[in-house]
Amino acid sequence: MKQNTAKKGLSPLKIALLALVALAAAGIVFLTFVGNAKPAEAPEAEAAAPVTAVIEIKDYGTVKVELDPVNAPISVENFVKLAKEGFYDGLTFHRIISGFMIQGGCPEGTGFGGSGTEIKGEFSANGVDNTISHVRGVISMARSQSYDSASSQFFIVHQDSTFLDGQYAGFGHVTEGMEVVDAICSSVPQGENGAVAAADQPVITSVTIVE
Repeated sequence: MKQNTAKKGLSPLKIALLALVALAAAGIVFLTFVGNAKPAEAPEAEAAAPVTAVIEIKDYGTVKVELDPVNAPISVENFVKLAKEGFYDGLTFHRIISGFMIQGGCPEGTGFGGSGTEIKGEFSANGVDNTISHVRGVISMARSQSYDSASSQFFIVHQDSTFLDGQYAGFGHVTEGMEVVDAICSSVPQGENGAVAAADQPVITSVTIVE
């Protein structure tokens, strides 16, 4: 025969309430109620913080660019890595088309070189949702016909060129120094398809990353 531990005259509900009171008095508190508990919500992921790239161009000045790791995380990571390694230091802007863009970052100064690593093209035609539009001041990755051929070369848009949207990976925008881009476009001799003779190519003294 099982021993009956319930006190005479007390219902099971009252016994349970008395037990809770005793536990509370002992410093033990229950905050979970079966059937009515609301699950704790996971904290929202912190948005990737913008990164600033400071591009020093010999005889022209400084261009500051705010990079956008939300829209183009792969492109930003690639650019930041190369900049921190000093890859861009001493390279040039080898292709300049006034009213369109200035292009640089080729180690050969011809438009045919790269870092040795290619990255995914972050644009809608390649299945990536990138909302950056190629308006004046946007920085974007240059590439060949292959969508995933971007490497080290980049360009800064001189005047709105939204026909590039969805086809090229914009990854930031100029915050200071568009007058430097204007000066380059107006003063550097430009050949066929924007080719610039080696002696006339503006030199990138350094690219510094500020995080």
